[in-house]
Amino acid sequence: MGFIDSHCHLDFSEFEPNREQLVEQCRQQGINGFIVPGVTLAQSKALIEFAKRYSCIRISAGLHPYFLSEYLDEHLAQLTEFALHHRDKISAIGECGIDRSMDNLSLQIQIFEHQITLANQLQLPLIVHHRQSHDLIAQSFKRCKPKYGGVIHAFTGSVQQAQSYIKQGFKLGVGGSITYERAQKTRHVIAQLDAKHLLLETDSPSMPLCGFQGQINTPLQLPRVFEQLCALKQLTDADKAQFKKQLYESCSALFCI
Repeated sequence: MGFIDSHCHLDFSEFEPNREQLVEQCRQQGINGFIVPGVTLAQSKALIEFAKRYSCIRISAGLHPYFLSEYLDEHLAQLTEFALHHRDKISAIGECGIDRSMDNLSLQIQIFEHQITLANQLQLPLIVHHRQSHDLIAQSFKRCKPKYGGVIHAFTGSVQQAQSYIKQGFKLGVGGSITYERAQKTRHVIAQLDAKHLLLETDSPSMPLCGFQGQINTPLQLPRVFEQLCALKQLTDADKAQFKKQLYESCSALFCI
C-alpha cells in the first residue's frame, strides 16, 4: 500500500522543468496517486488535458479565493457548465473556500456557496481552503449544507472545529505544518484524530516542511509528513503499516481512486 498526495499542484509552472522525472521518483518511493485541485476557471479546464498525461492523477474544478483578480461574473455559470460536461473526469469541486487575508469577503462567500451547491448537484466532495475563516465557513455550511463531504485542506483548527467538520462528513488535510515545533496546537489536535478522518497532503509547490524553507515543496516529502504524523501519534513500527493503509483507503474512498 503506497501513498496518495491528496493536495498538490503538479500542473504549476514550478514543476515544468522536471515534472516527468518527479512523477517517476514519486512512483519509486511508493507515492502513486495525486489529487490536483482546480483554482481558476481557465486552469480547471486545462487540467482535463493535463490529467490525460498521467494515469496516477485525479483532478478537481474550482475557483480559489487567491485568484479573485481573474474572476469574472460569468465564471460561476461557466464553471457549472464545465463541471457538468466533465463530471466523469473530475473527482471533486475546489479548491474553494474563504480567506480573511484576501479582499472582498462577500464575493468570496458567494463564490464558495455556489461551489457547495455545485458539489451537491454533482454528488462530489469539496476541497476547502481556509484562513482565519472557520467561523465563516461554518456559516456557509449552515446556509448551504454540503451533502458529500470533502476535505478541509491544511487543517489548523481546534478539536471542536475538527469534530464539527468530521460530523459533516469532512476529512482533514495534514501536511508540512505539523513538522514545525511552533505548530503545537495543530500537532496536538491532529494527534488525537483517527486515521479515517485524515488525509496526507503536501500542497506542493507551497508549504515546505521544516528544514526545507525557501525550497520548492514536492510530493516526495509525503513520507516525511507521514513519519511526523506517526511520531505525533506515538506509533510503533508494527503499527505504521496499518496506519498507512488506513490513510490510503481514506483518501481513495473520498476521491474514488
